[in-house]
Amino acid sequence: MDILKKITEQLRGYITEARFEGANIVLYTDNEKFFKEGEGKIKEIVSQIKKRIELRTDQKILPGQEKIEAEIKRIVPAEAEITNIIFDVQRSIVVIEAKKPGLVIGKQGSILEEIRKTTLWTPQIQRSPAIKSKITENIREVLYANNNYRRKFLNSIGKKIYKEWNPEKTNEWARISFLGGARQVGRSCLLLQTPNSKILLDCGVDVASRGADKFPYFNVLEFDISQLDAVIISHAHLDHVGLLPYLYKMGYKGPVYMTTPTRDIAALLSLDFIGVAYKQAAQPLFDSKDIKEMVKHSVCLNYNEVTDITPDVRLTFYNAGHVLGSALVHLNIGNGAHNLLYTGDYKYARTRLLDPAINSFPRVETVITESTYGSKYDVLPPRAETEEKFLQMVREAIEKKGKVLIPELGLGHAQETILRVEEAMREGKLPKVPMYIDGMIWDINAIHTAYPDFLSSKVKSLIFQDSNPFTSEIFSRVGSPQERKKVIEGGPCIVIATSGMLVGGASVEYFKNFAENKNNLMIMSCYQGPGSLGRQLQDGERTVTVEDDNRKITINVNMRIELLPGLSPHAGRNELLAFFNNMRPRPKKIIVNHGEVSKSLDLASALYKLNRVETVVPRTLETLRLR
Repeated sequence: MDILKKITEQLRGYITEARFEGANIVLYTDNEKFFKEGEGKIKEIVSQIKKRIELRTDQKILPGQEKIEAEIKRIVPAEAEITNIIFDVQRSIVVIEAKKPGLVIGKQGSILEEIRKTTLWTPQIQRSPAIKSKITENIREVLYANNNYRRKFLNSIGKKIYKEWNPEKTNEWARISFLGGARQVGRSCLLLQTPNSKILLDCGVDVASRGADKFPYFNVLEFDISQLDAVIISHAHLDHVGLLPYLYKMGYKGPVYMTTPTRDIAALLSLDFIGVAYKQAAQPLFDSKDIKEMVKHSVCLNYNEVTDITPDVRLTFYNAGHVLGSALVHLNIGNGAHNLLYTGDYKYARTRLLDPAINSFPRVETVITESTYGSKYDVLPPRAETEEKFLQMVREAIEKKGKVLIPELGLGHAQETILRVEEAMREGKLPKVPMYIDGMIWDINAIHTAYPDFLSSKVKSLIFQDSNPFTSEIFSRVGSPQERKKVIEGGPCIVIATSGMLVGGASVEYFKNFAENKNNLMIMSCYQGPGSLGRQLQDGERTVTVEDDNRKITINVNMRIELLPGLSPHAGRNELLAFFNNMRPRPKKIIVNHGEVSKSLDLASALYKLNRVETVVPRTLETLRLR
């Protein structure tokens, strides 16, 4: 069925061009009256074809940019604080960046509609980060600098989706291959295959590994990059997205689907990944050009937004509660023939930063779940109890004139800690000592301030009320070796630094300087990968060897080291069981991955006994039939 032809025939005389933007359809008109009043006709066609249609003006009747910029500033209240106006001429879109986007939208979209009808441009609104974010600025620049390429690229996606699109057809089969991440935490990468589609779910790297199991298996027969239709990224941790730019280096030119915060953070972490490689005198796997390609080919979706991504697969993201922008990936395969939920990583409990993972869906037959904390020994203590213990330990270290080091994952863990410490100092539960943020955490904080709609209702409310906890005066950024030296030589303080596993990054520099002083404290609450320095310390090693200026040095660890797994952004054992116990509808099969072997097997056994549902714990390189 030629869907564009069907639409243009119904709107003959009104439409100059019909194009795809991914699965959406965009119509262009040079008829000003139809642009302003043709909504009724468009709605009729939408109800027939059940696809999203957007009407825009043809370039030839668009007013000039200078005039429109002045007009927008006249229409929008000054209190909205517009910071930038960007024209995407190829797509007849004007992007308005403002500190208070709600005031640009207006009551029930009234101001937005006035801009549209007055200027004839289609307005899109973006929030200006409360903390200046170079990465977000650069990404937006890449997208609009390449707007002609983007226009052609998005149209090519739609052509591919609708070429064999048939809303009545169901699939005979679907299968999933584990290219990485099975019985292991790291290098998550799964290949979904149907008669019409090949889709990659995540594309990660195991940062703690130095062996052959660091990267997914791309050298298997069923993986052919030239036949790959789409990539879906659940969230921006390196074990799920770290190898994505490398796909583009290898020649992949197709779309990658993720949420907007995931795109921005993935780009930032990828740049940092290159920097870490250079610091370790290693050749990076990819360069900044490949990251730019990743951004140019990104298609970002909000939670609960349904879109076709291939002729026989429909995608919906749901909140995973794990980190900013993290998503449960729901795939409707073959017009409902099979419904697959891939969880990525998730948290089935409310945290300061995020609301809990969603576990109610229209339909689900198979679930692929993580099992990072899946063993019977991984029952996390109550969060409030763990947080009180955290504050007590920090108070004790500061009273002894010691320094507190908290190695963190730049995304998720760090922001939880920042919110906890900010609240404790504000309420007088912690003394107001300097708190330093080192590594890319500051930049990731900035991205959090750009996308508050993805945060918990409480934090979102604080940001909207101009009480943004991420911009508190108690935090200081460490941005150079000289500033780091001052922190190391200074008095009692709290330092949050990447990486959480003490594998490269600023946290290792602080550890080397803090480790021998018994008054100092290190709190580890992240998952510590096998082979990492963090895992050695977690296992009780107190004499360790680290790199220092390309030579190995031995350190005797006298500082107090405490493990606090209760603060994990992953679901603990009880949360994992509760997620499935409360899940609607109940799945027919549960596939357990993303966990050390014993934890994956233990969780699978418990889920089988409690739910009487088929459970499978695949090995890497295994393929399972879903239908």
